[in-house]
Amino acid sequence: MPFKVDVLQATFTILTLIIFLGTIYSVKNNTYLDTSDPFLTHLPHHLHETHYFATKANFLNVLFIKRAWAWTSSAFLFLWITSPRQQRSIWRLSKWALGTAVWLVFTNWFFGPALLERFIAASGGECTVSLPSGAALSIPNEFCFTKSTVSPLTHPSLFASPLLLPEGHWTIVPRMRRGHDVSGHIFLLTLSTLFLADQLTLSLLSRSNSPWTPTHKYAVMYTFGIIAIWLFATYTTTLYFHTPLEKLTGYLLGITGHVLTRII
Repeated sequence: MPFKVDVLQATFTILTLIIFLGTIYSVKNNTYLDTSDPFLTHLPHHLHETHYFATKANFLNVLFIKRAWAWTSSAFLFLWITSPRQQRSIWRLSKWALGTAVWLVFTNWFFGPALLERFIAASGGECTVSLPSGAALSIPNEFCFTKSTVSPLTHPSLFASPLLLPEGHWTIVPRMRRGHDVSGHIFLLTLSTLFLADQLTLSLLSRSNSPWTPTHKYAVMYTFGIIAIWLFATYTTTLYFHTPLEKLTGYLLGITGHVLTRII
């Protein structure tokens, strides 16, 4: 199946080059933000005024990256539903279900906190509240694990220290900081990109035996479009966020997740 190898190799090569060259550029030109530093993470990116994608509020992050697996799932299901009957197998659905489980385990839930949050805690991370004054306050990790919203009114015991707190009612969701913050975006973008490239294989191979239906042609185009968006999102994330080591571990975990979807 040489075409399958070409598709996967091309996608893997492009993805790897983007992360490798983007990381080198970010270090050489000081374009990345250390998101695990509690004294920096609440501040605007130092390039936000001149580089649109250095802001977390950019449309790519808000509309696509934060919902990456939903977009990936929509592309896969569009491919699967419009494929010839013999290709709409439970085996392909099982791969998607396993990919979904990998996403949940690493970024959302694993019998409590996600594995990425557990890893931050194990590497010396702390649950931190970035106060409006700019100070960073450490609180028990359970507040981060449960994604609890805290404030001086709802949790006065957490803010008993003599820190300068602003007047009025304000709330904040604490985050794990200071430990090794594996890039969840790079992890998920790597997993999603390689998974979709793998799923395109059957469609590209079947075209030589039977023509695509119009709807399946649109599904293939849509999937290629999502892959292109993920590659560009990987580029912007690599340039502007996380340390080189955090991006590397996110990339390696993404590859591991993809490998897991191919063992069945």
